Amino acid sequence: MTTKPKFLATGIGSMPFTDPEYAVGVSLSHLTEAPFWPQLPRMGLNEQMEIQYSEGMPCVQIDHEKGRMYFNTSGDYSESFAEFYEAYMTAMDPDSGTGDCSYVSITPEFSRGIGIMEKRLQMLNKKLPFVKVQVTGPCSFALTIVDENKRAIYYNEEFRDLIIKALAMKARWQIQKFQPYAEKVICFIDEPILSAFGSSTYISVKRDDVVSHLSEVIEAIHQDNGIAGIHCCGNTEWSILIDAGVDIVNFDAFGFGETIAIYPDAVKKFLENGGMLAWGVVPTSIAIREQTVETLTAHLEKMIDNLVSKGIDKQLIAEQSILTPSCGTGSMNPEDAEKVFEMVSALSKVMKIKYGF
Repeated sequence: MTTKPKFLATGIGSMPFTDPEYAVGVSLSHLTEAPFWPQLPRMGLNEQMEIQYSEGMPCVQIDHEKGRMYFNTSGDYSESFAEFYEAYMTAMDPDSGTGDCSYVSITPEFSRGIGIMEKRLQMLNKKLPFVKVQVTGPCSFALTIVDENKRAIYYNEEFRDLIIKALAMKARWQIQKFQPYAEKVICFIDEPILSAFGSSTYISVKRDDVVSHLSEVIEAIHQDNGIAGIHCCGNTEWSILIDAGVDIVNFDAFGFGETIAIYPDAVKKFLENGGMLAWGVVPTSIAIREQTVETLTAHLEKMIDNLVSKGIDKQLIAEQSILTPSCGTGSMNPEDAEKVFEMVSALSKVMKIKYGF
């Protein structure tokens, strides 16, 4: 059965707060149909975007003095790799896998938000329509984190494969954790680095490889009946995400809303096959201070009409639309960040009424 989100409101991972209880409360109070557990980078190094998902990966070195993480590939890592792949096959084998991905679980030392969100959802004593979780995308992770020689670990094929598989397991672990509290769990794969795809910096990163890497994580999400989204907060070749088999394409519709219409045939087929567009229409910059529900509604309608002009049915677009901030709010002023979530919630209500949902 096709999911019809009808301007459902949810968020991207990070928040600027240093009180985890407060952060979870913001998510639950404003995003009532699809709250997410918050990543809290201001609480320390362990909650940074890539480091937060590093537990269980062999050869990880976290240097708290220098505030960075890297992979030490200089020694004999055959034993630690063998242990990881044994755990991976035990959990993920399509025929005999147990599905138990706790080998790469995210502990409270690396996320305060997950445990608190789980407890708060238990207290609700009811299933929500959706809960949203997230994982750093394999391309962003592997192109950002380096080895001991400061070379992106992406270019080490052994480690790249391990990272993809570890992130796939982490996605499943989260979905399983939150399934008791939601009719459906949405898992976003956060891939900000794809906004640089095709640039001279990443000229050696091949399109087919990116599709393959994303597909592996998406397939893992689908194994537990999760809904897979990909978030990219800049402009990219959006058809890559669609070709990878994703269910939700999340893009910065405030700054780059017109770019999705560059691929009208791919987007039309995507929507007709049940795909969803998550419009990151609420800005996560000081621009939020100048926005009202009315200005954001007008901007969103303009972007939707741009797609309609390309031959895509407006009702189909509306039924298959989700609303989000344009990116995470982790680097924002806390007051501005809270306004972002207020605006996403208010815009969702306005659009639902406008389209009779």
